[in-house]
Amino acid sequence: MTRLTGRALRLTVYIGEDDIWHHKPLYTEIVHRAHTAGLAGASVFRGIEGFGASSRIHTSRLLSLSEDLPVAVVVVDTEERIRAFLPQLDELVTEGLVTLDDCEVIRYVGRADNTGEPDAEGKNSL
Repeated sequence: MTRLTGRALRLTVYIGEDDIWHHKPLYTEIVHRAHTAGLAGASVFRGIEGFGASSRIHTSRLLSLSEDLPVAVVVVDTEERIRAFLPQLDELVTEGLVTLDDCEVIRYVGRADNTGEPDAEGKNSL
């Protein structure tokens, strides 16, 4: 398991729900590449309303405008690992916004894997 505490970077990629990479959602490709790169974790959050550089408002309130809702992919890891991952985003994100923020990781603990081995806190997972 990756250990992560203290100073870190939060990478946030703002894209549209309908953005595609090789016939699958772009957010899925970003998450899978972050996983393959060994990053600490990634989450996808679906927005209910927003607009970007195109100034077109996307909202879930009106059926006619509920297409291509905003999506944020958030990844947190060390600065070195996040910056090493950025070239992959250059290839993937042709429209959208990519931001980096300093953050501090207070707690990063995964679920037990049911092997019976002690977890990070020394507790048995069975």
